Amino acid sequence: MLVLAHISDLHLDGSPRATERAERVRDRLWRLPGRVDALLVTGDIADHGTESEYEEAARVLGLRDGSAPFPVLTCPGNHDSRAPYRKALLGRPAADGPVNDLHVFDGGAVLMCDSSIPGSDEGELDEETYGWIEASLDGLDGDTPALLALHHPPAALHHPLPDSYRLRRPGRLAALLARRPGIAGLITGHAHTPAATVFAGRPLVVGPGVTWTLRLPWEGDQVADRDAPVGLAYHVLDDAGRLTSHFRTVT
Repeated sequence: MLVLAHISDLHLDGSPRATERAERVRDRLWRLPGRVDALLVTGDIADHGTESEYEEAARVLGLRDGSAPFPVLTCPGNHDSRAPYRKALLGRPAADGPVNDLHVFDGGAVLMCDSSIPGSDEGELDEETYGWIEASLDGLDGDTPALLALHHPPAALHHPLPDSYRLRRPGRLAALLARRPGIAGLITGHAHTPAATVFAGRPLVVGPGVTWTLRLPWEGDQVADRDAPVGLAYHVLDDAGRLTSHFRTVT
């Protein structure tokens, strides 16, 4: 069994508000008394994609001092910038290509996929990323279930804002899922609202936003609820390859 914590859309910008909200959910996770195998952070970690914002993110997420009690896995979002993300967050040489990382655990594998398009709010998995996904899955044991984590949801969530900037070419991702029964589900962010649906016959779970929560059309005209508590999710991938998700708030 694989147990994953999940946060998204920190939008760290150097402001006390953004830092406090990120640290609040970080402190809740760091103090958990039970087992968590990893923390997923599905994009929009920085607000402007600057090195200083990623340096703060590395500090908050314990990526420099080793304070995180479990691995912290990240992928970029549309507010992120690949070169400073690599350099200041991951401690790697700066480069502009997609940032994709495979993580294998006893209970399954997590593919952190880069769906960002430099200069655009929309998302897309490019040729390099699709090739990397295929090769990564080929390298796994045939019995290992896998989760794809990316920033942009490939399905409509019934709000005009995130639905205007979702993943391009969802049919190609659907075709990949049809060929790959070992993919147990999709984990995304971007929409700033906890949500669960189905895409191409697989669970699609959207993590809540740390910085603010999306108000749905029937909840009022104001899009961003900046007073909503910080949200997080827990995902359990069991031995049968079934994905179960739980949502929490941190006040």
